[in-house]
Amino acid sequence: MYWLQFFTSGDVQVRTDEIYLAFERAFPLADAWLTGCALGGAIGLWRRRPWGLLFGLLAGSSLVFLGAVDMLFSLNEGNYRIASMAMAAEVAIEVVTLVGGPIVIAYLWMHRHALLDR
Repeated sequence: MYWLQFFTSGDVQVRTDEIYLAFERAFPLADAWLTGCALGGAIGLWRRRPWGLLFGLLAGSSLVFLGAVDMLFSLNEGNYRIASMAMAAEVAIEVVTLVGGPIVIAYLWMHRHALLDR
């Protein structure tokens, strides 16, 4: 949904300058990787396959990486000083990724035996 709005209406764009737009345009492939890992993890864990755990852990790690890159860009560019709904959405995404990623990793690792036992 985010990418649909970003590339069509632009409602979720925090800024309109080329530096920001180029940075954001670099994310869809990485987000597709995250999505593929999450789907692979969900399917694999549902089927109780070891590769499901691997892809789940990769998805959690991808969340942390993407959130960290996004947060550092916002810090370096002063985006946190921008008071807008678009920036509020960016902050929410960063919080979800930076908190959610470690939670996914910890949960999967702590419950790996139960998740893979047939």
